[in-house]
Amino acid sequence: MSPARAPAPASAGRAHPGAAEEQPGANGRARPRGRAPRRPSGRERHDEKITVYVSAEELMDLEHTRLVLRGEHGLAVDRGRIVREAIAVVLADLEQRGEASILVRRLRGR
Repeated sequence: MSPARAPAPASAGRAHPGAAEEQPGANGRARPRGRAPRRPSGRERHDEKITVYVSAEELMDLEHTRLVLRGEHGLAVDRGRIVREAIAVVLADLEQRGEASILVRRLRGR
């Protein structure tokens, strides 16, 4: 059995300012406190990679979206940037709305 320890000061053990403190999120689970709103990484070098398989129709939709952003909105972005933006939006909605989020509703078929 380890000896009892006095509680550490609030600033002890933090890796950096604004490190995660727990507070309940919309879904009742703990989430980091003081975390900035979720933002996509944007145009920068990325060291992490995943492979996602999509249907031909989904790929055409993504490419069409890229062309619409360029032609109608003057935004020259690549497909990866669109995907990162979409992920950030969906995850922020999940954090904020929990059970009522678009991701939960779509995955449940509602």
